[in-house]
Amino acid sequence: MLSKEDEAFIEYWEKNRLARKKTVRQFLLGVPLGLLITVPTVISLSSGWYKRAYAEANSSDFDPRVLFVALLLIVAFTAIFWQRHKWDQHEQHYRELLARRNRDRDRARASSPDGPSQSAPPATETRE
Repeated sequence: MLSKEDEAFIEYWEKNRLARKKTVRQFLLGVPLGLLITVPTVISLSSGWYKRAYAEANSSDFDPRVLFVALLLIVAFTAIFWQRHKWDQHEQHYRELLARRNRDRDRARASSPDGPSQSAPPATETRE
């Protein structure tokens, strides 16, 4: 027997699973996690506590566009990867709950007082 939370999750996931699978939506939902990784990197680089990185960032060979592109790629990759992983986990949980619900229904039918419901025998065709 499934709990109310499990039934609510099944209902929610049936409605939202296809929308949550789209890459654009995964990116938008995952951006905060990507920023959670890149913002401390920028703060660390600009604070100057790591002298070698600070010196490298202020050298003439350093191109800030490369750093910016790298940070954007980190945000995008982290966001999409994390959201796809999360979608896979929800999908697996959804399928497990459906299997458990179907198994419980089959057991309930088998243990009912009337026994398993018997359908009418299939009609046979006669050839003349």
